Amino acid sequence: MSGHSKFANIKHKKEKNDAAKGKIFTIIGREIVIAVKEGGPDPDNNSKLRDVIAKAKANNMPNDTIKRGIEKAAGAANADNYEHITYEGYGPGGVAVIVQTLTDNKNRTAADVRSAFSKGNGNVGTPGCVSFMFDEKGQIIVSKEDYDGSADDLMMLALDCGAEDFNEEEDYYEILTAPNDFSAVREALEKKGIIMSEADVVMLPQTKTALTDENDRKMLQRILDLLDESDDVQNVYTNLDGELDEE
Repeated sequence: MSGHSKFANIKHKKEKNDAAKGKIFTIIGREIVIAVKEGGPDPDNNSKLRDVIAKAKANNMPNDTIKRGIEKAAGAANADNYEHITYEGYGPGGVAVIVQTLTDNKNRTAADVRSAFSKGNGNVGTPGCVSFMFDEKGQIIVSKEDYDGSADDLMMLALDCGAEDFNEEEDYYEILTAPNDFSAVREALEKKGIIMSEADVVMLPQTKTALTDENDRKMLQRILDLLDESDDVQNVYTNLDGELDEE
């Protein structure tokens, strides 16, 4: 989630082992609970739930699992109360890091996040200390393998659907929206038959920070790996320029 090639990271994520896939399913399951609690179990009347279902399908979550998750969330008045908590801080070399979590135990999550930063020679800061360096955007990724038309056609379609920006990369197209327009744009593109590799509201860095020291790069990778091990961590964003060499 910190590299230059978003789609390369998506492919890497999809090719991870079963344990990693299990974590993705756990995160999506929690997102279903929150979406159902906030807007009810009917996707037709709950755009947030529709977005989570689309995300679940993009990650190959079985339909039965999605359905059970919705039914469980709708019928469990005493279900776990998850809440979103965002942590901000700095990794080695001044790289800005944003950690988005979804947790039912704030103390556990805080301890995990602080431990990850500490072991990677970073530090957790106060809310807002790095988020001003990022823009919140709806981001839709379309693999060139999944789209036969021209870049111009897709760009015009995306803009007609309400997108605010369009970028062509080596192996994918990136469609950006205002956060509040994300659901409408995603659904409009879906109705046009556009296959999306990933669609979510993300934090995009305004500027990038280069990290040339090899030990700093190893320590930043350690922070990211430790955060990835926590089921409470949903997303991690950095302003690192380029990608780390993962083992």
